[in-house]
Amino acid sequence: MTDENAEPPEDSPPDAADEAAAPAAQSPDETSASADETPAPADETPASADETPASADETPAPADVPPADAPAAESVAVADESDDDQDGAPEPTARVKPAIPGADLEVDIVAEGADPLAGLDEDELSAAELAAEQDRADEQPVAATIDLAAGARYRATGKRKTACARVILRPGTGAYTINDKPLDSYFPRPALGRTIRQPLEVVGYDDRMDVVARLHGGGVSAQAGALRHGISRALLEADPSLRGELKRRGFLTRDARVKERKKAGLKKARKKPQFSKR
Repeated sequence: MTDENAEPPEDSPPDAADEAAAPAAQSPDETSASADETPAPADETPASADETPASADETPAPADVPPADAPAAESVAVADESDDDQDGAPEPTARVKPAIPGADLEVDIVAEGADPLAGLDEDELSAAELAAEQDRADEQPVAATIDLAAGARYRATGKRKTACARVILRPGTGAYTINDKPLDSYFPRPALGRTIRQPLEVVGYDDRMDVVARLHGGGVSAQAGALRHGISRALLEADPSLRGELKRRGFLTRDARVKERKKAGLKKARKKPQFSKR
C-alpha cells in the first residue's frame, strides 16, 4: 500500500497535460496584454514604409546638376552663333593673280603740280613740316665771324682710321691743294669731294677760304674723312661759336672705327679656315 502522506519526488518532470493546461489558466489581463504587444511588428513595418519615401525624396536632389549632355548642347549653341556671325560678316575674296605682275598695285607717284601732302592727317603734316624746316635750316649757312686778314692762318689736324691730315685754312677763293695737287685730281670720286667740302659750305665760306693740306696714311676714303675732320677743327679755331653746329652735324667727331686685328689660327679677324673632317 502506498502512503498518502508521502511527498512526491522533487525531480519528477511535470506532466504534459499540466503544460497544456497552463496557457489556458492565464488570466484575461495577461491575454489582453499579449494581444496588445503582438501588433508591434506591424507598426514597425509602416515605419520602414515611411523611410522609403524619404529615400525617394532624396533621389531627385541631383536633378539640379546639369546633365552630361549640357556642355555638348552649349558647344553646339556657340558653334551655331559663330556660324551666324560668319554668315553675317562678308567673306574675304581671294586675290586673283594678275596676268602682269604688279598690275594691280596702286601707283604711289605724285603728279607734277599736285600737293604731296594732300592725303595726310594733322600729325603727319606736322612731322613733315618739322622735317622740311630742319632741311631748310641745314641748307642755310651758319652765321660765322671769321677774321679774313691777309696773314690769317688756321691750322688743325684731322684723323680717320690710320690716315692723318694736317690742314691750313687761309683767305682765298675756295681752292683746295692736297699734297700739291688739286682736289678733283687727288680725289676723283664725286662723293669724296662732296664730303670734303661740307664744313666750309655749312659756314658759308666755301668761296672765301683756301685749303692747303698734307695727307699720309690710310686709303682714299680714310684720307677724305681725315681731311673733313681737319677742316672742321680748323674752322673751330677760327670761330669757337661754330662748335654747336659743327658738332650737331658730326663734323667734329673722330670716327674711331678701325680694322679689327687678325686672330691666331684664323685667316682674318673673324674668318676661319675651311673645315676638313679628315
